Amino acid sequence: MSARNFGWLGVFRLGLVQASLGAIVVLTTSTLNRVMVVELALPALLPGLLLALHYLVQISRPRMGHGSDLGQRRTPWIIGGMFTLGFGGWLAALATVWMGSSPAAGIALALLAYSLIGLGVAASGTSLLVLLATRVAPERRAAAATTVWIMMIAGFVVTAGVAGSLLDPYSPTRLLWVAGGVALAALGLTMLALLGLEGARQDLTPAAERPAPADFKAALSEAWTEPRARRFTIFVFVSMLAFSIQDLVLEPFAGLVFGLSPGATTQLSGLQHGGALIGMLLAAAAGSRWAGRQWGTLRGWTVWGCVASALALGGLVCAGLVGPAWPLRANVFVLGLSTGAFSIAAIASMMGLAGAAGDGHEGVRMGLWGAAQAMAFALGGVLGSALSDMMRWLLTDAGLAYALVFFVDAALFVWAARLASRVEPARGPRPAVFLAQLERAP
Repeated sequence: MSARNFGWLGVFRLGLVQASLGAIVVLTTSTLNRVMVVELALPALLPGLLLALHYLVQISRPRMGHGSDLGQRRTPWIIGGMFTLGFGGWLAALATVWMGSSPAAGIALALLAYSLIGLGVAASGTSLLVLLATRVAPERRAAAATTVWIMMIAGFVVTAGVAGSLLDPYSPTRLLWVAGGVALAALGLTMLALLGLEGARQDLTPAAERPAPADFKAALSEAWTEPRARRFTIFVFVSMLAFSIQDLVLEPFAGLVFGLSPGATTQLSGLQHGGALIGMLLAAAAGSRWAGRQWGTLRGWTVWGCVASALALGGLVCAGLVGPAWPLRANVFVLGLSTGAFSIAAIASMMGLAGAAGDGHEGVRMGLWGAAQAMAFALGGVLGSALSDMMRWLLTDAGLAYALVFFVDAALFVWAARLASRVEPARGPRPAVFLAQLERAP
């Protein structure tokens, strides 16, 4: 007997889990980052390397997904991952405090803590996406992905606001209490949200109908040799690399070339995120059944979202050459609109492709794509900063230097659009028809 699809209440409950995950992560990426650089006067490179480490550890995502495939149960992996993430987040706060008195010991503990954070995100995030992919109707996937991501952003905002108010006035002890409170609250909310949601194992598709090999290497090799999965993996890496480069370069560019203050560049970043939210909602509406075929396919939104992102980055190339006369705010809003649309369409496509073959390897495929994204984010942070620094060192004109960086980024988005256009879209979870077509193929 196959498992029933989730309604909107089930999607909302998974969104609460994603918000809990985001609450812990944002504490490490923003608050601890600031404490290391400002209160402890440590080099900004240190938190950057620690964040890169937590992305690199997420190469383990395919293995985590395979583990959940074997048991056909995602809930234990989500809860276990959240426990690891919460403990790693609190340990990272302890390591940060320890850096104030013993930097070497604190940094050593931070390496362990950020590795646990990466493992926790890999286990919980991958299994959550697989659960969403396998238990949401195809026509609802874009809207479901948007709902979950908006709730994750809400988790960022609420945690940043509440934790920020509780941390004033700052003290190391207060930081530990706040980090522990956030971790416990996130874990408790996760367990409540997942209570009875997935159902017992016997309510899921029988293992005989969804075989999963016990050998992880064989499962990963099988997923990678599938042309559609391999092309989508490369697309995810290239598009997320382009996304992460522009995300880190934009604010310094606005400050150096347009003379904007830190507050103004922060507002500019907020404008970009607002555009991304609207783009997500548009793509979600296009992917829903009520929108009609005239809105196009998810693959179309993915491809043209990448093309629009490349064009918006082309506008930033012009901005670097023209200077303050360029309509920067409008350009940045269009960039956010484009990246938001392509990212949600890509996630919805990912959810459809994960189980299209019906071979029980949804977790491995989702983990493969998650690992590609994590590697792209780890590389993008370093590559974007290195490119901008190198160009500014080679060229005396900062505007021209950043224009060249944005040009490279735009080329990556064009490449991503070409890759996305070559990925055959999933028609829905019809494994019997899919396998029959494979048997008849020459």
